[in-house]
Amino acid sequence: MILVYTGNGKGKTSACLGQVVRALGSGLRVAFAQFMKESGCAGEQQVLERLLGADFLAGGCGFFRREDERPRHRSAAEQTLLWARRQLADHDMLILDESLYALRAGLLLREELESLLLEAREKSCHVVLSGRGAPDWLLETADLVTSMEEIRHPWQKGLPAVPGVDF
Repeated sequence: MILVYTGNGKGKTSACLGQVVRALGSGLRVAFAQFMKESGCAGEQQVLERLLGADFLAGGCGFFRREDERPRHRSAAEQTLLWARRQLADHDMLILDESLYALRAGLLLREELESLLLEAREKSCHVVLSGRGAPDWLLETADLVTSMEEIRHPWQKGLPAVPGVDF
Protein backbone atom coordinates (compact mmCIF):
# COMPACT_ATOMS: atom_id res chain seq x y z
CA MET A 1 0.00 0.00 0.00
CA ILE A 2 0.96 3.62 -0.51
CA LEU A 3 -0.03 5.86 2.40
CA VAL A 4 0.13 9.67 2.27
CA TYR A 5 -0.03 12.09 5.20
CA THR A 6 -0.29 15.65 3.89
CA GLY A 7 -1.92 19.00 4.64
CA ASN A 8 -1.01 22.25 6.37
CA GLY A 9 -1.68 21.05 9.91
CA LYS A 10 0.72 19.45 12.36
CA GLY A 11 0.80 15.70 12.78
CA LYS A 12 2.33 14.32 9.59
CA THR A 13 5.58 13.14 11.15
CA SER A 14 3.65 12.02 14.22
CA ALA A 15 1.43 9.90 11.97
CA CYS A 16 4.56 8.37 10.45
CA LEU A 17 5.87 7.57 13.93
CA GLY A 18 2.56 5.93 14.78
CA GLN A 19 2.94 3.80 11.65
CA VAL A 20 6.37 2.69 12.90
CA VAL A 21 4.95 1.57 16.23
CA ARG A 22 2.01 -0.23 14.64
CA ALA A 23 4.18 -1.96 12.02
CA LEU A 24 6.87 -3.04 14.50
CA GLY A 25 4.18 -4.28 16.87
CA SER A 26 2.85 -6.46 14.04
CA GLY A 27 6.28 -7.90 13.30
CA LEU A 28 6.97 -5.89 10.15
CA ARG A 29 10.48 -4.77 9.22
CA VAL A 30 10.51 -0.97 8.96
CA ALA A 31 12.93 1.54 7.45
CA PHE A 32 12.45 5.29 8.02
CA ALA A 33 14.08 8.21 6.19
CA GLN A 34 13.69 11.94 6.76
CA PHE A 35 14.31 14.00 3.62
CA MET A 36 14.70 17.47 5.10
CA LYS A 37 15.72 17.15 8.75
CA GLU A 38 19.38 16.79 9.50
CA SER A 39 20.58 14.43 12.19
CA GLY A 40 20.21 15.60 15.79
CA CYS A 41 17.62 18.33 15.22
CA ALA A 42 14.37 16.67 16.32
CA GLY A 43 13.26 14.72 19.37
CA GLU A 44 11.86 11.78 17.40
CA GLN A 45 15.27 11.03 15.91
CA GLN A 46 16.72 9.68 19.16
CA VAL A 47 13.83 7.26 19.55
CA LEU A 48 13.99 6.18 15.91
CA GLU A 49 17.73 5.56 16.21
CA ARG A 50 17.11 3.32 19.23
CA LEU A 51 14.16 1.48 17.65
CA LEU A 52 15.49 1.12 14.12
CA GLY A 53 19.27 1.54 14.31
CA ALA A 54 20.72 1.44 10.79
CA ASP A 55 17.17 1.33 9.40
CA PHE A 56 16.77 5.04 10.23
CA LEU A 57 18.30 7.91 8.25
CA ALA A 58 17.99 11.65 8.82
CA GLY A 59 19.31 12.54 5.38
CA GLY A 60 18.42 16.19 5.03
CA CYS A 61 20.33 19.45 5.32
CA GLY A 62 17.69 21.35 7.27
CA PHE A 63 15.46 24.10 5.95
CA PHE A 64 15.79 24.86 2.23
CA ARG A 65 15.55 28.64 2.14
CA ARG A 66 17.84 29.94 -0.59
CA GLU A 67 18.31 28.94 -4.19
CA ASP A 68 22.10 28.94 -3.83
CA GLU A 69 21.65 26.00 -1.41
CA ARG A 70 19.86 23.89 -4.04
CA PRO A 71 22.87 21.75 -5.11
CA ARG A 72 23.60 20.69 -1.52
CA HIS A 73 19.93 19.92 -0.77
CA ARG A 74 19.43 18.11 -4.09
CA SER A 75 22.48 15.94 -3.39
CA ALA A 76 21.13 15.09 0.07
CA ALA A 77 17.74 14.16 -1.42
CA GLU A 78 19.41 11.96 -4.05
CA GLN A 79 21.44 10.17 -1.36
CA THR A 80 18.37 9.69 0.82
CA LEU A 81 16.43 8.30 -2.13
CA LEU A 82 19.28 5.91 -2.95
CA TRP A 83 19.32 4.72 0.68
CA ALA A 84 15.52 4.29 0.58
CA ARG A 85 15.64 2.26 -2.63
CA ARG A 86 18.18 -0.11 -1.05
CA GLN A 87 15.77 -0.73 1.84
CA LEU A 88 12.98 -2.10 -0.36
CA ALA A 89 14.40 -5.61 -0.59
CA ASP A 90 14.67 -6.19 3.16
CA HIS A 91 11.74 -4.27 4.63
CA ASP A 92 7.97 -4.55 4.74
CA MET A 93 7.44 -0.81 5.22
CA LEU A 94 9.41 2.19 4.07
CA ILE A 95 8.57 5.57 5.57
CA LEU A 96 9.70 8.65 3.64
CA ASP A 97 9.03 11.51 6.03
CA GLU A 98 9.16 14.99 4.47
CA SER A 99 9.48 13.48 1.00
CA LEU A 100 6.62 15.66 -0.24
CA TYR A 101 8.47 18.82 0.86
CA ALA A 102 11.48 17.65 -1.15
CA LEU A 103 9.24 16.84 -4.11
CA ARG A 104 7.48 20.20 -4.00
CA ALA A 105 10.82 22.04 -3.86
CA GLY A 106 12.18 20.09 -6.83
CA LEU A 107 14.85 18.41 -4.69
CA LEU A 108 13.21 15.07 -5.40
CA LEU A 109 11.84 14.51 -8.89
CA ARG A 110 8.47 13.02 -9.77
CA GLU A 111 10.05 10.36 -11.97
CA GLU A 112 12.35 9.29 -9.13
CA LEU A 113 9.49 8.95 -6.68
CA GLU A 114 7.22 7.18 -9.16
CA SER A 115 9.99 4.69 -9.94
CA LEU A 116 10.52 3.97 -6.24
CA LEU A 117 6.78 3.49 -5.68
CA LEU A 118 6.54 1.09 -8.60
CA GLU A 119 9.47 -0.93 -7.31
CA ALA A 120 7.96 -0.95 -3.81
CA ARG A 121 4.67 -2.34 -5.13
CA GLU A 122 6.57 -5.04 -7.05
CA LYS A 123 8.37 -6.02 -3.83
CA SER A 124 5.21 -5.78 -1.68
CA CYS A 125 6.73 -3.07 0.48
CA HIS A 126 4.33 -0.52 1.95
CA VAL A 127 5.46 3.10 1.49
CA VAL A 128 4.43 6.00 3.70
CA LEU A 129 4.99 9.55 2.39
CA SER A 130 4.54 12.77 4.32
CA GLY A 131 4.72 16.51 3.79
CA ARG A 132 2.64 19.44 2.66
CA GLY A 133 1.36 19.79 -0.86
CA ALA A 134 0.90 16.24 -2.11
CA PRO A 135 0.51 16.50 -5.89
CA ASP A 136 -2.66 15.29 -7.62
CA TRP A 137 -0.90 12.41 -9.37
CA LEU A 138 0.18 11.02 -5.98
CA LEU A 139 -3.25 11.51 -4.42
CA GLU A 140 -4.69 9.44 -7.27
CA THR A 141 -2.01 6.74 -6.92
CA ALA A 142 -2.10 6.36 -3.13
CA ASP A 143 -4.22 3.78 -1.37
CA LEU A 144 -4.69 5.93 1.75
CA VAL A 145 -4.57 9.73 1.95
CA THR A 146 -4.99 11.72 5.14
CA SER A 147 -4.87 15.52 5.14
CA MET A 148 -3.99 17.31 8.38
CA GLU A 149 -5.95 20.54 8.68
CA GLU A 150 -4.56 23.46 10.66
CA ILE A 151 -7.21 25.22 12.72
CA ARG A 152 -4.99 27.05 15.21
CA HIS A 153 -1.24 27.12 15.83
CA PRO A 154 0.81 29.03 18.44
CA TRP A 155 3.02 30.61 15.74
CA GLN A 156 -0.04 32.65 14.70
CA LYS A 157 0.33 34.47 18.04
CA GLY A 158 4.08 34.86 17.56
CA LEU A 159 5.03 32.04 19.93
CA PRO A 160 8.27 30.14 19.12
CA ALA A 161 8.48 26.44 18.34
CA VAL A 162 8.60 24.24 21.45
CA PRO A 163 11.03 21.32 21.80
CA GLY A 164 9.15 18.06 22.28
CA VAL A 165 5.98 19.56 20.81
CA ASP A 166 7.03 21.10 17.50
CA PHE A 167 10.32 19.28 16.90
